[in-house]
Amino acid sequence: MAPLLAVTVAMVLADSAVVTLALPDILQHLDASVGQVAWVLIAYNLVLAVAAVPAAMIVTRARPHVFSAAGIALFAGASAWCAVADSIEVLIVARCMQAIGGALALVGCLEQLAEEQGERRGVASWITAGVIGTAVGPVAGGLLTQAISWQAIFVVQVPFAALAVPAALAVHIAPEREPDRHRPAVRANITLALMSAALTAALFLLVLLLVEGWGRSPAAAAVTVSVVPVAALAARPLARFLRPPPQVEIAVGCFLVAGGLAGLAIPPSPDLVWSIAPQALVGLGLGLTVDRLTTQAMEMRLPRARHAGWTIGARHVGVVIGLAILTPVFTADLQDAQEPAEEAITSMVLDAPLPPQDKIAVAKALGRALSEEKGQVPDLHGAFEALDLDPKDRPAAAQLERDLTGQVERAATRAFRDSFLIGAGLALLALLTVIPARRRRTP
Repeated sequence: MAPLLAVTVAMVLADSAVVTLALPDILQHLDASVGQVAWVLIAYNLVLAVAAVPAAMIVTRARPHVFSAAGIALFAGASAWCAVADSIEVLIVARCMQAIGGALALVGCLEQLAEEQGERRGVASWITAGVIGTAVGPVAGGLLTQAISWQAIFVVQVPFAALAVPAALAVHIAPEREPDRHRPAVRANITLALMSAALTAALFLLVLLLVEGWGRSPAAAAVTVSVVPVAALAARPLARFLRPPPQVEIAVGCFLVAGGLAGLAIPPSPDLVWSIAPQALVGLGLGLTVDRLTTQAMEMRLPRARHAGWTIGARHVGVVIGLAILTPVFTADLQDAQEPAEEAITSMVLDAPLPPQDKIAVAKALGRALSEEKGQVPDLHGAFEALDLDPKDRPAAAQLERDLTGQVERAATRAFRDSFLIGAGLALLALLTVIPARRRRTP
């Protein structure tokens, strides 16, 4: 039973970012605006953040196994609804229902894992599953989108969740009647929220940069960002080997995330290899902080589910804050970068070794592409593909396309720079919350 419950926890938390690489396909398929598509991400995280504590209160005062199973069933049904959504509005509503079911499932599975495996091991399994789900979400979503379609992201969740429903019903737990004896761990939850906001830059903006900015396929982007979950998994054995004090471990993790995001802000060139080392730093930081902070926020605090609700709420409030801060910044920077990029493109077309009539045709085709994709990173390949050129001029046109694509990629990289630096700043702000305030000595 425990493995199915742990997989459910991973799925629910993976859904906070699983659709990131599918957003361009969703935008096109459902004929939505960029703002509407952003709500596919925001709605899920916002509802999960708001519903987590009430769900925990319900689970601790009622029959945990019943509400856990009900939450998983609701998550499964809403996932199926997401897969068949025929409009962006329906998809957003279905995502909200997913989040409500996910909130009940998360706190219910925690109680059941603790019952099945014992307090310490059960809580550790719950935390580890959450870290893995958070890190793996974008990778899984990208591979499924590339291999099948964006709907497949939600379809594959249904059978796993359906199998978890009887598993949840099988783990009976008596309702908890103890009063809330411990206050929430405020500092740990604030740090967790800030780190989640910072990690949004890596788990959300990075994949957009790779797909929309650098023109990589969702599969290539998914393979590239797999560095983050691999490094996150390596962080725990490393921490156990070095055995740093908990606060030092969290501080180092915050610093690593800040350094990784700063590295993503200033790559030497739009080449995937330059994102590897910064991602490894982010992944190590994620593994060192989220795990340890969640443990601190829940350790020896009763009722256990209530404090789990606070940590879930803190994490996803952080995600929403990160999206709210970073999305307008990189959108505005993309628009600001468009005019100088267009000027550079015009100059490169004029300097190209092509006949005047071909230059005019290229300029018109590029003008249409830039106009149609206003506010987004333009795909110039279609403009060149539609041209009817003399065979002897095609090598020069191909070289011009490569040069222009490089210019667009560099412009996109600069447009994402400020957002990555803001994410690094959020990680450093989280670091400040870890440093204990000095107590004044009494004379």
